[in-house]
Amino acid sequence: MHRTLARFPLRSIADSLLKSKPRQHGRRNVAENMGYSRALTTSKGLEFLVYGTESTTRSMQMQIVDALHLGDRSKASNLLLDLGHGNHSLRPDDFVHILNYCARSPDPLFVMETLRLMEEREIGLNEICYLLIVRALCKGGYLEEAFNLINFLGERQGIYPILSVYNSFLGACAKMRNIFHADQCLDLMERQMVGKNEVTYSELLKLAVWQKNLSAVHEIWKEYVKHYSFSIISLRKFIWSFTRLGDLESAYQTLQYMVALVIRGSIFVNRTAEGKLYPYRIDIPIPSNGELCSKKFDLKGNEHSIPSAYRNIEQCTTSSLENREAESGRLGVLNRYENMPVKKVLRWSFSDVIHACAQAQNCGLAEQLIIQMKNLGLQPSSHTYDGFVRAVVSERGYNDGMEVLKVMQQSNLKPYDSTLATLSMGCSKVLELDLAESLLDQISECSYPHPYNAFLAACDRMDQPERAVKILAKMKHLKILPDIRTYELLFSLFGNVNAPYEEGNMLSQVDTAKRINAIEMDMAKNGVQHSHLSMKNLLKALGAEGMIRELIQYLQVAENLFCRNNTYIGTPIYNTVLHSLVEAKESQMAVEIFKNMKSCGIPPDAATYNIMIDCCSISRCFKSACALVSMMVRDGFYPQTLTYTALIKCSHPYISYLSI
Repeated sequence: MHRTLARFPLRSIADSLLKSKPRQHGRRNVAENMGYSRALTTSKGLEFLVYGTESTTRSMQMQIVDALHLGDRSKASNLLLDLGHGNHSLRPDDFVHILNYCARSPDPLFVMETLRLMEEREIGLNEICYLLIVRALCKGGYLEEAFNLINFLGERQGIYPILSVYNSFLGACAKMRNIFHADQCLDLMERQMVGKNEVTYSELLKLAVWQKNLSAVHEIWKEYVKHYSFSIISLRKFIWSFTRLGDLESAYQTLQYMVALVIRGSIFVNRTAEGKLYPYRIDIPIPSNGELCSKKFDLKGNEHSIPSAYRNIEQCTTSSLENREAESGRLGVLNRYENMPVKKVLRWSFSDVIHACAQAQNCGLAEQLIIQMKNLGLQPSSHTYDGFVRAVVSERGYNDGMEVLKVMQQSNLKPYDSTLATLSMGCSKVLELDLAESLLDQISECSYPHPYNAFLAACDRMDQPERAVKILAKMKHLKILPDIRTYELLFSLFGNVNAPYEEGNMLSQVDTAKRINAIEMDMAKNGVQHSHLSMKNLLKALGAEGMIRELIQYLQVAENLFCRNNTYIGTPIYNTVLHSLVEAKESQMAVEIFKNMKSCGIPPDAATYNIMIDCCSISRCFKSACALVSMMVRDGFYPQTLTYTALIKCSHPYISYLSI
């Protein structure tokens, strides 16, 4: 793509276009272009210009668009040449339909081909063509080329800076997460004194959220307040930003201000032809009358407290609620906005803050917001309840979460799959396997394995591997890719065959080897590498089956794997191997591995010393056990009951015999 685009030198095209002499009808075009710049602020104005302009070449433009739509680029190129080399004179308007299609598709390569033709015919750009070309390049991912065009045209006289162009470019930077080009654009806007409008602030918020820069969001807030009076749409975008960055306090107080505006009737919302919402007002900067800044306050200390700077807003909201409810028969103060965008925007913002409450585990505030929604006449949606259930389950447990699910069912609301997953995880946590499994069976689509991992962990704790088999089949049916946590649990559940305290035999060892091999093959197929816990569980399974040779082989595999990844192998893995060797009476091998640990700089912990003291009871070497106790104390670990038990076994053969 980039190699093909290099055929069209953007710098020379832009320079030659700007140096071209104006044609005889240039004066008339300038007057038309001035009208274009006024209409660019709304999408309705843009569509009127694109589809309402009559041209003698309209049919040829539509033929080119149809060819591009069908994927016949050679035919489109030939038709474009026919259009450019006709006998009639051409204006920028004669390419608007082509450029508009390329901007929507997007098709940056054909845009550059069209731009080259316009250069050859010495057709100067007007503002609508300029905007469409930049949009096509931005949507196609050619930010460098788009910025160069903006920069060159912005430095020349006759092409006035168009804020819509800069907003399109900033939007593309936010979508592609390119902060470098965004900074370049902002510097250029400042040099050319373009200014900002509400769309600009919206794109800057997206960039700040992607950067996880909460202070930048507050700075945008302060600058916005200086130039604009808040609309419900702008408040929603700030609430979205605060919630994504975990600033629950600012999100809550901004939401309360939004509610106050709605109750006062200070709302201006409409829809575009595409169904997008926008503030229904003239985009003229009008500073806010009231002082509304993002001061911090403590919600966790007192969930019912409201900051002093916002008490007037809350009082206004409360008094208005009472008056409106009295007038409307206590059916909700927003009934007059039924089937209007206002209720939808307000519900979205409530949902955002409630989801933020779930992240902060602030169930009390989430419950207050649900009550406030119902008092306002806003019916919580399934998305709202999804956040509320998360908040309830995280703080109060699955029982209260199931009560919320019953409320949803009474309201004929279908729970999200994520809601069912949250409830199932809560049930698995307290080992309510029947209910957890029932909830998992109701999930129709899930993109992450977390609820299934929680159920597998519960099966592991309850020692019920047979129940885990059904859940694994469910995961496979839903095409849910397992993660490393899944495999860690699989090694623990299915690694060894025999029951605890039962010695392995040849048949069980063969079965164990097959199971471990199958799990590892599935890991390789899904591109998942061993973690410390998965390797530890694998080694534990081999030790439980008495597979000492395989145990040592996998220890070497673990050492090589973690060394290759520059990862510290960890003492717990060696403890697992040492414990298995001691249980198998392989004392000499355990001593060798312990010495290797010390020589490699891997620090033993209290469990390591207890295992090795127990190992001394096999060889009945009390002197070595005492030396280990001395090392243990020097390393800062105090003997425990287990330590003294092992020492007694080492010191007296009869006690050792009786303990066995």
